[in-house]
Amino acid sequence: MTRKILVTSALPYANGSIHLGHMVEHIQTDIWVRFQKIRGHECYYCCADDTHGTPVMLAAQKQGMAPEDMIAQVREAHLADFTGFHIGYDNYYSTHSPENKALSEQIYLALKANGKIESRVIEQLFDPEKNMFLPDRFVKGECPKCHAKDQYGDNCEVCGTTYSPTELINPYSVVSGATPVLKTSEHFFFKLGECADYLKEWTAGTTTLSDGRIQPHLQAEALNKMNEWLGTDENGNGTLSDWDISRDAPYFGFEIPGAPGKYFYVWLDAPVGYMASFQNLCNRIGLNYEEFFKADSQTEMYHFIGKDILYFHALFWPAMLKFSGHRAPTGVFAHGFLTVDGQKMSKSRGTFITAKSYLDGGLNPEWMRYYIAAKLNSKIEDIDLNLNDFITRVNSDLVGKYVNIAARAAGFITKRFEGRLKDVANSQLIQKLAAESDAIAADFENREYAKALREIMALADTVNEYVDANKPWELAKQEGQEQRLHEVCSELINAFKILSIYLAPVLPKVTERAAAFLNLNGLRWADTATVLPEGHAINKYEHLMQRVEQKQVDDLIDANKQSMQTAAEAAPAEESKYAPVAEQASFDDFMKIDMRVAKVLNCEAVEGSTKLLKFDLDFGFEKRIIFSGIAASYPEPAALNGKMVIAVANFAPRKMAKFGMSEGMILSAATADGKLRLLDVHEGAQPGDKVG
Repeated sequence: MTRKILVTSALPYANGSIHLGHMVEHIQTDIWVRFQKIRGHECYYCCADDTHGTPVMLAAQKQGMAPEDMIAQVREAHLADFTGFHIGYDNYYSTHSPENKALSEQIYLALKANGKIESRVIEQLFDPEKNMFLPDRFVKGECPKCHAKDQYGDNCEVCGTTYSPTELINPYSVVSGATPVLKTSEHFFFKLGECADYLKEWTAGTTTLSDGRIQPHLQAEALNKMNEWLGTDENGNGTLSDWDISRDAPYFGFEIPGAPGKYFYVWLDAPVGYMASFQNLCNRIGLNYEEFFKADSQTEMYHFIGKDILYFHALFWPAMLKFSGHRAPTGVFAHGFLTVDGQKMSKSRGTFITAKSYLDGGLNPEWMRYYIAAKLNSKIEDIDLNLNDFITRVNSDLVGKYVNIAARAAGFITKRFEGRLKDVANSQLIQKLAAESDAIAADFENREYAKALREIMALADTVNEYVDANKPWELAKQEGQEQRLHEVCSELINAFKILSIYLAPVLPKVTERAAAFLNLNGLRWADTATVLPEGHAINKYEHLMQRVEQKQVDDLIDANKQSMQTAAEAAPAEESKYAPVAEQASFDDFMKIDMRVAKVLNCEAVEGSTKLLKFDLDFGFEKRIIFSGIAASYPEPAALNGKMVIAVANFAPRKMAKFGMSEGMILSAATADGKLRLLDVHEGAQPGDKVG
């Protein structure tokens, strides 16, 4: 039975380059889609650039462009990178589209009519320097649960907790570095808490597919995480919070109907972008859009995503769809992150590898497609790109095992048998390879790509063992062995055909050229059960893949290091957030400075000065007064009373105009945003302790 399937990858944000971390997901998705198509199913792969939000607005301002112009340029660059890696979208669109605007408004109004939207006046963090409300991702601070530093205002990347930006400890604005202040604003909320019972049912639920298989909506690890979020507190109340779906101007996005100056939060219209991209495709090629999104749809819909956005896709998105009258996803497939040589991708080490640098370096994208696939399974696990293993595995599996089979047989068929094959339907070798079709298909269906490729390469080993056992190069020299040579080489060509079909979802271009060599009009999974007929003519063999060279990988790493260095050199000096390093000083120079710990006995503003604070300090061995020009950074000086500071104790006293004598200098750090911050002193230090 032919299945009807819609598949999406998470939408890349229109404010940065595509890197190999993105490619993990899009390669994973593309392999699954190609597999479905080669099996004969009606499968559509849609994606788009995620274009809305404050980051895009600010990036466009910085470049002196309209946001619409910037996102158009970024989309072209993104699509070029994905196309370079042979990602076969049926449609790659933009969330800044008329379809997405209309669909977002329709869903919002349907939710509102269903009683799932309400307005509330809330306190929100506001940047007093930039005069703007701060979106979640433009506030950072300490996680209120695990106390990890520098976490964004919506969720902690360390412990996974979601929260309000106002719950952050010691928040600061990412835009200016200023400490945000609270201001009130009317916001619109999707009453997600009321959807908890449905979400408990959906997250734990399954769908029976048209072929009778049972499809869980979530992976086991994802379900465990959802159960944590859908739990109850000590009083038995649900812990699922309502969702703020609005943002205040200035904001690049879609204005909420009937609410001037209020915009849809990007996470509302971004997943609707899946629908919009598909609707755009339907309008172009004449598909029935409603069949895929109506509440009782019998079609399948799958989302491939990173584990960091599971919350949005497994809770917000199904609830949005359900309570606006649409169908929910058939499955949400989350994957882990990519590390390189066992560590997070690093710009300084050159392992933050962009897709463009890989392609520009002349590396075959199918090398990376194969290597990533060989690491992927159905679990939410991080995968590692080990660059030495990458070279070894690609050269061994693809060049040494797979393409080598065709190379070892094609010449004899062309030269000795006019390019025509012998019927080998009774070959035990071919039957062995064909017998694995269902098992390998199940692995691809279940996203167990690593297992599938291990099985395929084991079959390739079997074929190469057959080559070594039958030695066609020796048969060619022996009288009376023409028929046997013809038979062996025909078996090898048919074995190569079956292996090519198995590898087609992973290696679309190599197997496309393999099909041309085999004189076939494409490769279909069903053809693993058939042999090429007696007399079938093949074309002249041309080498299908080169080996990976160590120098290519070394050059790739150097190119990514160089791109970072070039970007830094190209930036005007005044754009650097760091002050230039001073002239070189000797150790003797440093030793002349006597820095001591001092306790603040009293700190107060200086009448007649907007810059100075007066510190009464206890150095342990004596008390002193020091004036410091940090008033702008500490508007409440009394809050410093009792704190420990570091001060230079051996500077000559200095007359501070009409304010008095300053007997030293308090040390502070000048931050990138122009603030001055006093240096922290460990709680064990005492007044008078020497710093050095």
